[in-house]
Amino acid sequence: MKTIVVMPAYNAEKTLNTAFRDISKDSVDDIILCDDFSSDRTASVARSLGINVIVHQRNMGYGANQKTLYKEALDRGADIIVMLHADNQYDATKIPEMIEPIKKGIADCVLGSRILGGKALQGGMPLYKFISNKFLTFFQNLILGQHLSEYHTGLRAYSRKFLEDIPWQKNNNGFLFDAQILIQAVEHKFKISEIPIPTRYFPEASEVGVKEGIKYGLGIFGCLIVFLFNKIRGS
Repeated sequence: MKTIVVMPAYNAEKTLNTAFRDISKDSVDDIILCDDFSSDRTASVARSLGINVIVHQRNMGYGANQKTLYKEALDRGADIIVMLHADNQYDATKIPEMIEPIKKGIADCVLGSRILGGKALQGGMPLYKFISNKFLTFFQNLILGQHLSEYHTGLRAYSRKFLEDIPWQKNNNGFLFDAQILIQAVEHKFKISEIPIPTRYFPEASEVGVKEGIKYGLGIFGCLIVFLFNKIRGS
């Protein structure tokens, strides 16, 4: 099965090399990076590493970055697509473990969870982020009828069928994209699995500010309300 790693990137010049180095080249067939109009040398560093690079001509947002990458990966014949942030906040050495449930047909979507191992705080996750993560995840599980430990990870693997069947092209161009695609997974009855991954926080990693975080949280509740409305209307 052809496995392609896709890397949404924005100002990742300082972290990209390490993230790339940790990818098991024996486990993946191709790597594609989309630079969302960075102000640093992200694209040139990626090219020097031999990564296939797409550059947005203006900043389009995190969700739009993923849309570009998924379309390109599907066009290149990927059977499994792994989404890995270029800021090295997520452990790329976990990719072989991530793709195994999809290869075996056990799952259609695999999430790398920082919460599952019970060491998120030891890994440097700020307490307020840990609490907000748990708070949002509780309500997402409650409304979606799932038992996931985390919905807010930047390390994910999807099967080709998953990305072909789900209308992710209609999703938000910003950070809500990740929440929406998991709601769609539930709506389409795809199997979601998790593996534990270590938590990493350091100065060079990308950071969502408090204001953006509040907006993200409110947006998630808005998405859940729409899900409930559609569920009631369809019942």
